[in-house]
Amino acid sequence: MNMKINIGQYIPTNSFIHKLDPRTKIISLVILLISLFSIPINVDTKNLILMGSLLIFSVFLNTLAKIPIKRLFLGLRPLLFLLTFTFLIQLFTINTGSNIFDEPLKMHLSIYTIPLIVITLLIYNLVKNYLPFRTIFFFLTVFIIFFIQYIIKSGFGTTYNFNPTYDGLIRGLFLFVRIMITVILTSLLTFTTMTTDLNFGFEKVMAPLKIVRVPVEVFAMMLSLILRYIPTLLFEADKIMKAQASRGLDFKESKLREKITQIIALLIPIFLISITRAEELSDAMEARGYVIGAKRSRIDEYNFNFKDFISITISIIIITGVFLVRFLV
Repeated sequence: MNMKINIGQYIPTNSFIHKLDPRTKIISLVILLISLFSIPINVDTKNLILMGSLLIFSVFLNTLAKIPIKRLFLGLRPLLFLLTFTFLIQLFTINTGSNIFDEPLKMHLSIYTIPLIVITLLIYNLVKNYLPFRTIFFFLTVFIIFFIQYIIKSGFGTTYNFNPTYDGLIRGLFLFVRIMITVILTSLLTFTTMTTDLNFGFEKVMAPLKIVRVPVEVFAMMLSLILRYIPTLLFEADKIMKAQASRGLDFKESKLREKITQIIALLIPIFLISITRAEELSDAMEARGYVIGAKRSRIDEYNFNFKDFISITISIIIITGVFLVRFLV
């Protein structure tokens, strides 16, 4: 019943990245994401080198921030299905380039293979919570599902050809790595920046929008509160699940109809708790004199220093290098 809470959580490690100005981290994140999504999705060697270099740089930043590598993988685990699905879609839809296999693999969906696939999925859902290496078990399950369709060729049903190409394989890995880098970089921002600092950073970065009368302070406060209360609500959900489990409610062994009832029983108290939290937060902000739209003072004042200048310069060098390689090489 242990819930791994990573989204929006601040991890104090007193690293170089922690000490940077929040504006520097937000601006650098935007620049790096623009660099990442500016790399075309194709099999050119230069683009593969750029993507691999950004992945190494992202992991290096995570190491520089002294964030445990386990946190990195826990943050990617909720996206595992999306990453795998994206990868498989590329294998099935991209037909350009040379084929991986000499002949297409004939896959079968029949009265024999479909029940076996369902049983495989049921076994995965029943066993996954008791295994230490769930990620490996997930990929093994995906492999078994395709292996069943390939090895069993009898029974009434339909047949389709699985003919992956090297272009599809590389494009799938390309998208896989792009999503990984996006998660690593955005998680690094919340891991190394407190909520109050994020609020200040968002407010200052969006300050030019004041020219068109956008309530920047309100939006910045909303963003910081959203990031702050995601882990809080997840923690409350974990407490409710443990309390219900102590009363005999089993979230793992129950049937589908019972699971729906259990989810409803979980969502109702979470909904009530979120309303209560919002009211308490509103009272606390009013008690401290918070007025929407009013100018507020701060205890800490942030100033750019040499470390911030170096960080933004490195980000600019990276995006410049990406565009130079893309358009000139």
